[in-house]
Amino acid sequence: MNRTDPSGGVRTTPRREVLISGASIAGPALAFWLNRYGFAVTVVEKAAAPRGGGYPVDVRGTALEVVRRMGILPRLRDAHIDLRRLTFLDADGGEVASVSPHTVTGGVAGQDLEVRRGDLTAALHAAVRDDVEFLFDDSIDTLDQSGHGVDVTFRGGGRRTFDMVFGADGLHSRTRGLLFGPEERFHRYLGYCFAGFTMRNTFGLSHEITMWNTPGRAAALYAAGDTDEVHALLNFARPEPPFEAFRNPEAQRDLVSAVFADAGWEVPGMLAALRDADDLFFDGVSQIRMPRWSSGRVALVGDAAYAPSFLTGQGSSLALVGAYMLAGSVAGRDHAAGFAAYERTTREFVTVNQDQVGEGDAALFPTTARALEQRNDMLRSLSAMPSAEERPAHSALTLPAFTPMT
Repeated sequence: MNRTDPSGGVRTTPRREVLISGASIAGPALAFWLNRYGFAVTVVEKAAAPRGGGYPVDVRGTALEVVRRMGILPRLRDAHIDLRRLTFLDADGGEVASVSPHTVTGGVAGQDLEVRRGDLTAALHAAVRDDVEFLFDDSIDTLDQSGHGVDVTFRGGGRRTFDMVFGADGLHSRTRGLLFGPEERFHRYLGYCFAGFTMRNTFGLSHEITMWNTPGRAAALYAAGDTDEVHALLNFARPEPPFEAFRNPEAQRDLVSAVFADAGWEVPGMLAALRDADDLFFDGVSQIRMPRWSSGRVALVGDAAYAPSFLTGQGSSLALVGAYMLAGSVAGRDHAAGFAAYERTTREFVTVNQDQVGEGDAALFPTTARALEQRNDMLRSLSAMPSAEERPAHSALTLPAFTPMT
């Protein structure tokens, strides 16, 4: 990279080469900021292209300032889903309450963003694609830190050496597994599993969510707009995670179908659509809790380091904020000092957001008849109330102003 020295001449300083594994949310956000701070950035992604689709996600609190500083806030505002109603139903399909979504989520109307996950990843990719190298349809095979960098072997057969490597490869991070060992050491299961997929909107739903509940089970239809498609979600309590199903789509379909076999409302049609869905996403509801987020010259960010679970609504926001803080922390520092600064400045924010849910019962998904009735009573009292104030956790960190390289 060229630099102008005080006498007016031009001198050349080498750019530190870094690798990011993962091109969903945390990965391209981190790439954007690292490029701003003068790093030569490569992003490797196992998918063949940026991933579209996916369930809508929230961008709240401190994360809104991150996307504003990235210059993509206007694009995300244009993509915002104006969700107007959240309706809860009982076992027979009768209405329990219909409330403003913000009343339940703790968001702020007119400020928070809700966008399709694919719209967020597309905006992030567009902001950085011309400035960094992307390697799609590839992934990290091995990491070796025995020298003065990180020697990386790729699944596609390539070999390269980087000054630092960053794992932004999600809840089931391979980078984390290579450096820190089995996921079970850090996986905090919250007692639920879920299946998400899209299906035809034959229900007349528009800009709304309808959720059916019985103890330990929930079925939701999410109409993000006036389209002929809705997002379907089937969520259920389960004491232990079904590890045997996590890598077997047919086992996932069988498990969900068995759990909801006697369910009413629109669930039978949802189960039929589940069988044919080509975009099924199944997982346990869980968090990643780690005592440290780095090892040597490798650091983790986003869900790979501190997945908060969808029960907090903060997964995307933590990824965006964490990427900003990590990049700024390593700018102008060596890896050890930078990673220490990242931990020091970001962990409290992560913890306060993860702590929004406890282990076991979650407010929207009660597991007993008594807890469900208590929730329904609460919802009935909320139906005539204005939107709640923003939860302090969402804005618990004030972003520092790091200095970009010029």
